Amino acid sequence: MIKRFILFNVRSALIWCYMQYLRWRGVDISTGAKISLKSKIDFTNSRGVHIASGAYIAFDAVILSHCFVRALHTDTYIGQNSFVGASAVIMPGVRVGAGSIVGAGSVVTRDVPDGVIVAGNPAKIIKTGIRTGKFGLLLRDE
Repeated sequence: MIKRFILFNVRSALIWCYMQYLRWRGVDISTGAKISLKSKIDFTNSRGVHIASGAYIAFDAVILSHCFVRALHTDTYIGQNSFVGASAVIMPGVRVGAGSIVGAGSVVTRDVPDGVIVAGNPAKIIKTGIRTGKFGLLLRDE
């Protein structure tokens, strides 16, 4: 029991330190957002990444805000209460709408409207009119 408590506290401390490091690098992260330690945030234009409250970025997700090929440095936004799945790639200049879910392994090349689920390469809308709670948890319609 004590070992589990100590491990939980160490993990929490690591996540807190990682979030502070990202903020120090210039990433605009709301205090209510969660980011996996294995996610990859673009540091070439770190001031161009904006993550809203209640958003969750899963492991191995990549959020880009620059493109050397097009000489592009732009802002990328992740909306409130949205979820970016494992190994998903959010391309530079894309806005993921509030309450949206990006499926695992998706490559998002265009803006995602509010309250939709997108998946695929390139990501396409597969469901509309959804509601999500904190960290992109899908809520049932009663």
